[in-house]
Parts: sequence; C-alpha cells; structure tokens
Amino acid sequence: MISRRKFINLLIASFVIVSSKETFAEGKKIKKYKLLANPTEHSFSNDEQLTKLWLLNNSCPGPLIIAEKGDILEIEFTNLLDEPTTLHWHGISNLNSMDGVPYVSQPLVETGETFVYRFPANETGTYWYHAHNKAWEHVARGLYGPLVITSTSNNSLGRRDILIVADDWLMNNNNQVDEESFGSLMHWSHAGRYGNRLSINGKFSPNIEIPSYGPLRLRFINTANARILNFSLLDNNSLDIIAIDGISCKPFKAKKIILGPAQRVDILVEDSSQLKSLFEVSNKEPLKVADFIPNDPVIEDHLNLIDPIIHHQVPALINPKFIEIHMQGGAMGNLSSAIFEGEKKELRDLALDHSKLWAFNGNIGHYDFQIAKVNLGDLIILKIWNDTNWPHSMHLHGQHFWVNSKEFGGQNRFLLRDTYLMERGEKAKFIFKANNPGDWLFHCHMLEHHASGMGGIISVV
Repeated sequence: MISRRKFINLLIASFVIVSSKETFAEGKKIKKYKLLANPTEHSFSNDEQLTKLWLLNNSCPGPLIIAEKGDILEIEFTNLLDEPTTLHWHGISNLNSMDGVPYVSQPLVETGETFVYRFPANETGTYWYHAHNKAWEHVARGLYGPLVITSTSNNSLGRRDILIVADDWLMNNNNQVDEESFGSLMHWSHAGRYGNRLSINGKFSPNIEIPSYGPLRLRFINTANARILNFSLLDNNSLDIIAIDGISCKPFKAKKIILGPAQRVDILVEDSSQLKSLFEVSNKEPLKVADFIPNDPVIEDHLNLIDPIIHHQVPALINPKFIEIHMQGGAMGNLSSAIFEGEKKELRDLALDHSKLWAFNGNIGHYDFQIAKVNLGDLIILKIWNDTNWPHSMHLHGQHFWVNSKEFGGQNRFLLRDTYLMERGEKAKFIFKANNPGDWLFHCHMLEHHASGMGGIISVV
C-alpha cells in the first residue's frame, strides 16, 4: 500500500514538467526551469521489469536544461524525497552560493522544501547537474541530468546535436538498484562502485535516431559513480574531438574517447551515414551499447554544430602560489594513519569505525577540511601526486584549470578541464587564476572516494 503522503507527492510530480519560460531583467534573458525530485519507476528496456529510482521530473536522465550564453538560469528545485539533497551544476564557473555543496555553499534542501538556483550561463558547452548530498547513493539512484549552453537561442538541441549520457548501474537479479551494497567498504577502498549494466540516455542498448547523412555532433557525458568509460565507433579510424569538459578546443584526433566519472567530451562526425553502432571498449571484447538509426527526412539544422573557439591561454607563470596535495589511501596503499576530526588515528580504526580510507596531505578530507586559502587574483598551481594504487577523477568546483593531459594517448597536450583523470602514481600540475571568490570543493569524483576522505576546500578570499 502506498501512503497518502507519497500518493499526493507522486500526483504532484506527474504534473511537473520541465519548463523553459523566458523573461528579461537588466538586459539579460532569464531561462526558468522547474525540477522535482521524487521516487518513481523507470523502464530501462521494454522487456524488463520496471526499476525503482529517484529521478528528476520522472526522467532518466533528468531533463535537458538548455540556455544561450549570456542568459541567466533560474531553476526552482523541489525535493519530495524522504532524504535531504542539493543540486550541483558541474563544470559551471558558478556563483559560490549557487554551487550546490551542502554545508559549504548552501543548506540542505529538506523533504518538501524548495530552493531556487539562479546563476549566469557564461560559457558555451556540455555540462551536467547532479545531487551533491550523499552523492555516492543519490547519483547512483538517478539524480542527475544534462545541461548545455549554446551560442544561439534554442529551446532544444537540433537533430544533428545529440547527447550520449552514459551511466553504470549496479543491479540485482530483480532488475533493481542493489541497495544492500551502498556503503560497501570494498567499493569505498578500491575502485569505487562499479556496476553490471550500462545505460545510454536512460536505456539499455537503445536505438539513437540520426539524420541519414551530413555532419553530426555527439556530446558524451559520464555520469557513473566510479567507472572509467572508453567509447569507440570502431568503423572510424579516429574521432575528431572539438570540446573538452564544455570548453571548445582546437580539434584533434583520438582513437577512442576515455571518460573518467563526470568528464565530458564532444566529437564532430563529418558524415552521419558512416555511423552504425557505439561500443564501450574497456575490455578485450567490445561491448555494443547503442545503435544509430537513420531517420529521414533530413532537416538542415547543422549551421551551429561547433561553438566559437575561444582561445584560452595558459596564464603566464609569474609569481605562482604552489599548493601541494599528496593523495594517499585505499586498498594496497601506503597510508597507515591520518588525522580525522583533530586526532591522529590508525587506518584500520578509520575504516572500521568511520568508513574513512583516503587522505590529502595526511588529513581525512571533508567539507570542513581546508586545503588552502588564497587571495583573489592569485595564480595557483596545484601540485598533485596520486600516491595510491587507483585512478582518481579529480574535480575542482568553480573554475576550469590547465593540465598537461595524458588522457588521450600519444603526445601529452595542455587542456582546459574541470575534471582530470589521474592514473596511479601520476604527478600533475593544475594551473588556474583564482578569479572566482568563495569556498570551492576539490575532490575525487569517484564518489565513494570522496565520501571516504578524498576531498577538501580551497578558499578564494
């Protein structure tokens, strides 16, 4: 039996759809949306049992939020879950008060409450939004969606501009999210929560309709808790990458797309008639995860497939402030003890008593752990050493950073990213100008790693 309260909540949710109302204020266009989080059932496949998820507007993934560069986004978020949560706008150089990190930039949105996010859309590109309270569970249950900022005024992406929102689900034999495994120390101490089913745009092995010929843009987003995804079209010798983490770049070629959790990559396909299937190629045998289906008549809507390239420059390295971050912990690691809540504790006690397994500079990280305080306008170089036996998808809130990326094989290249996949043992330098004031979270986006200690705050004052 469903309770009266849940029935009313579900009834309300059934009438809430994503809105795209536009108003104007101070010369800016305001794009207004409504998002509602509630428990619902979802069909990943027509021939399988419905799956109980937590979704936004009953949609998996959540609805596309789209705006034009220069717009102001206003999102009214209502929480009808039995747990508090927040929303983070991943990759947006946001106002600190709108960043969505509980205990740092906003209070939790409790059950039945509404919070209005309002912030400018300053950069074109592919972004996404996701829950940021107990993210290791809330994201795994489905609380996320795509966000795209375009260079022209649109209420939707054209038929030649296609989202590939990928997720990795850990399902039990009843086709339900494996709830018993939440909080597993095995996941938290190893690679993170890896799943056994891969969805594309909320479906298992979907057909993706495309025009029968002509150019096409594919926007890849990895929303998985922890799995590193490798995508290939197989029939193509190389892929033309045109944007990284939302930022347009000088096009370059790669044989496959490697996406750590939370990363995004956009590619341009010259002729969609060459597309047949999409494959995940992490293992020896490629796994077909989607088919591309030509769908005529063709609409000529490909005039703005490539965003204008803004030639961002690596800042001149004059009087930089260095911040060293030594990452340790996890299974088979070299961390024997760390400081937690002001006391030095053995790793065994940290793991068994507190589910804490990872550290920055000998400290178990959390929202109240300050990595550093810097002045507005400082040039910052984060010198990061991944001294663990596991890769980590490192995300800095509030800004992009330059990094000498090793992610695409062959030669290294300087890229502007907000999330960088660091291999075990790797040392890297993240370079950025601290021009966005506030307390900004820096953490591993293997969400179990963050929950168990790999995170902290960089304050820009």
